[in-house]
Amino acid sequence: MPADLSGTWNLLSSDSLEGYMLALGIDFATRKIAKLLKPQKVIEQNGDSFTIHRYSSLRNYLVQFKVGEEFDEDNKGLDNRKCKEKTQALHFASLVTWDKGRLTCVQKGEKKNRGWTHWIEGDKLHLEMFCEGQVCKQTFQRA
Repeated sequence: MPADLSGTWNLLSSDSLEGYMLALGIDFATRKIAKLLKPQKVIEQNGDSFTIHRYSSLRNYLVQFKVGEEFDEDNKGLDNRKCKEKTQALHFASLVTWDKGRLTCVQKGEKKNRGWTHWIEGDKLHLEMFCEGQVCKQTFQRA
């Protein structure tokens, strides 16, 4: 049975955020400010339906999805990219699945090999965000 990720989580640590943001093409000033932030994440889980809020003093972010269903992901407030859009040549999409107890999202769009994975280990929530070979690892603790 998949883990229950519900709760309010405060950031404890963030490794390799700069490289990940560079891979996303985030500008210099935003990268410098983002590295100073200690965001709070609120996850509401109802079966396979999720609402994830990310709060910080710079920007807030909200994403809602159901595991196994493609969805529109507007990253306004993060890197300002959309991850579901159809054009003649491209199909951008976000899809979240459970993989060995980990909630994993693959984001197809402007950047290659992009997505994230959440899981709980002990009393910590872990998040790995990846894009074009860069991986940022973050650890959160319940508030």
